[in-house]
Amino acid sequence: MAERVGAITLKGNPLTLVGNEVKVGSTAPDATLVANDLSEVKLSSFKGKKIILSVVPSLDTPVCDTQTKRFNQEAAKLGDVVILTISKDLPFAQKRWCGASGATAVKTLSDYRGNFGEIYGVLIKGLALLARAIFVIDEHGKVIYTQLVKEVASEPNYDEVLKAVKGDACGCGHQH
Repeated sequence: MAERVGAITLKGNPLTLVGNEVKVGSTAPDATLVANDLSEVKLSSFKGKKIILSVVPSLDTPVCDTQTKRFNQEAAKLGDVVILTISKDLPFAQKRWCGASGATAVKTLSDYRGNFGEIYGVLIKGLALLARAIFVIDEHGKVIYTQLVKEVASEPNYDEVLKAVKGDACGCGHQH
């Protein structure tokens, strides 16, 4: 299993990520995650729609909470885009968070027993948490945008993600 030493930091301290880096232009790897009702959900089941994978260490932390609520707000403007928040939190904790936050447009999926973290190269070695990252997948299952947030305690660049979803990843105003 590949390791990327110092790929990210937590409060300035370097951390190692386990798994291969997922690159733009590649086919999105499939992975099986667990929904709030404990059913298994394959990422491939969303093929045919644009998908934002919003990967967070834990919904019970302020930055992850903010990130997920922001994507929940943006969902209404994005139309037919599936927004999946993925963490190692237990499905019960994810369900509790969704109920408390009123987030209904974002679907939370748990990687507590899976290998999504390794498949997408975002598993933090030694912490059993996922790094903060965003992957945008097009209707054909191709990765069209990735963002690995260098400092785990920072929020992602939302504007870049939204441009990628709208087909304007380079910011030039044209569809690609």
